[in-house]
Amino acid sequence: MSLISETFRRLRAEKRGAFIPFVVLGDPDFNTSKKILEVLAKHADILELGFPFSDPIADGKRVQAADERALKSGINTEKCFSLIRHVKRQNKNVPVSLLLYYNLVYSNGTENFLRKAKKAGVDAVLIADMPLEESKEFNRLCRKHGIEEVFIVAPTTGAKRMRSILSRVNGFVYIVGVLGVTGERKTLGKGGIGIALKIKKLSKIPACVGFGISNPGQARKIISSGADGVIVGSALEAVIEKNLRNKKRLLREVEKFAEKFKAAASGRETRKSAAGHKFKGAEGGRHGRRKRN
Repeated sequence: MSLISETFRRLRAEKRGAFIPFVVLGDPDFNTSKKILEVLAKHADILELGFPFSDPIADGKRVQAADERALKSGINTEKCFSLIRHVKRQNKNVPVSLLLYYNLVYSNGTENFLRKAKKAGVDAVLIADMPLEESKEFNRLCRKHGIEEVFIVAPTTGAKRMRSILSRVNGFVYIVGVLGVTGERKTLGKGGIGIALKIKKLSKIPACVGFGISNPGQARKIISSGADGVIVGSALEAVIEKNLRNKKRLLREVEKFAEKFKAAASGRETRKSAAGHKFKGAEGGRHGRRKRN
């Protein structure tokens, strides 16, 4: 049984959902990123990590800003692998799933990249801009190197395509809870929850909801409605962005954030969290893509 499968098996037995924080590796700089990962790994059920990219088409302003900070600090692919090795040495039982854009993989040689990823301790990969129809060779190479695959299911995904995706997934399904790019939302609607329930009728593959989650109350609702996990990225990047001038405070706020979301996913959050606690730096509302020069 893979580490990801074992994690979800354990969480289901404990009747808990998975807390899956997402951060961009190297944000805001290598050393601070290392410390952020150390903090998150203490609370995360699965870590979802992004390699910074110059044109992240699926991401809103929070993740774009994190990408830019990391790239400006001098982060590169090898340094990203170094950060993954560091967190896995300290937390070997916490699965690591990557969320990437294919150019980063292809430019390093797909098989070479996957070989290095496995050696660093990566358990799963999601390629955000790779259509199912073009993923056959990538699927084969992932299986060859013992890396599981995560695929996206969106509110616009039809029943036939959903079944095709479920036939290929072997990590977990990433459900896009709201239309648009990543970013915090004041309200999420029932789209992500509805997709999770459909998936659970069709497959035993874990179904996790991301995009738009901004407070523990939203996370708890998603888990209590039947999803297996919540993926929280932009709201976490907002905390980092808010505290860039004070690294000690940044780490304290990241830990508070992780504690509250972990409790919410586990069904143990405080009354204040359940009501929709706002973290320093987190904003509600819909975020579109920023214009680039």
